[in-house]
Amino acid sequence: MLLAILASACAPAAASTPEKIVQTVVVAGTPQVKEVVVTPTSDPNAPTPAPVGAITINGAGATFPYPLYSRWFYDYAFVDTAVKFNYQSIGSGGGIQQITAKTVDFGASDAILSDEQLAAAPNLQMFPSVAGAEALIVNLKGDDGNPITATLKFPYTSVADIFLGKITKWNDPVLTAANPDVKLPNKDIIVVHRSDGSGTTFIFTDYLSKVSSEWKDTVGNGPSVKWPVGLGGKGNEGVAGTVGQNDGAIGYVELAYAVQNKYTLNQLQNKAGNYVTPSPESTQAAMSDFGTEMGDKLAISIVDAPGKDSFPIAGYTYLLLYMNQTDCVKAQKLVDFVKWAHSDAGDKDAQALQYVPLPKAVTDQVLAKLDQITCNGQPLSR
Repeated sequence: MLLAILASACAPAAASTPEKIVQTVVVAGTPQVKEVVVTPTSDPNAPTPAPVGAITINGAGATFPYPLYSRWFYDYAFVDTAVKFNYQSIGSGGGIQQITAKTVDFGASDAILSDEQLAAAPNLQMFPSVAGAEALIVNLKGDDGNPITATLKFPYTSVADIFLGKITKWNDPVLTAANPDVKLPNKDIIVVHRSDGSGTTFIFTDYLSKVSSEWKDTVGNGPSVKWPVGLGGKGNEGVAGTVGQNDGAIGYVELAYAVQNKYTLNQLQNKAGNYVTPSPESTQAAMSDFGTEMGDKLAISIVDAPGKDSFPIAGYTYLLLYMNQTDCVKAQKLVDFVKWAHSDAGDKDAQALQYVPLPKAVTDQVLAKLDQITCNGQPLSR
């Protein structure tokens, strides 16, 4: 009883009440809803804080960065308890459509917006958030019925020829020559690609167009293309799942999805002739090959990089924000979040999930552009 009296006497006059935040977080590759209890620190001189989650910021778009964005939104709840993010991972095409229609507060895309898309959304600006690699994932059993888990090597133009339907068997001479230590079966290759408008597809088809003139001339590059062969899966999740359900399947996903789903990380032959594994380090090498000058769009392609250590299927992913906002409170909160995402805390999350933070020179360009965002024509309060 005495301890209880002493504790009561020592307690702050205005103790904080624990608040609950509901956030989505990726655990082992699966988005899960978690309830987190946060107790803010009392400060009698501070203004009354907004209720937890009182400001909802809606976004939609790319699945490529979804594991990271989910982690960011979860961690940022401890930085600003007044904000709740609602992000729809629907693909870059859907994100571009929704931000153009202004039905969300921000969009997300791995695809570089065309001049026509930017003209349809005046004052829309691309902001690179991180870079990442795309992994070529395979589900293949040998003649003995056991899964082949060895790392496979894919020669320079072979991936384009597979997705063109020119290489149709796993024991094709091009593949067996590159993999002499693996007994590849006489089995059909099942191609799996995205069925939705996708920035992941934009990066992948940009790569195929660079390594194969036939692909460039007959299929081309974009978030959606007319695939010559294959099955479609919605989102990176859908491609990973479809590959896993079909023996003989091959598909492309963002590196985090390959790691979380425990796929073997296969090697691609790059422009320099070396076989390279997708990783943050080989993505960083590709970024370095193309420099840090991003131009007015703040967007560049980094596929088919020339460096000997560079992975050939890599790209930046982008947040899409209007430079002149109409809701000043949301605008300030959104800018504050993006700045936090480029802090040491945000970079730490990116590295933990196989993404690559921006080089300082690119971050400086992003922060300078963020400081130019206005609300109803007036500068935001900084």
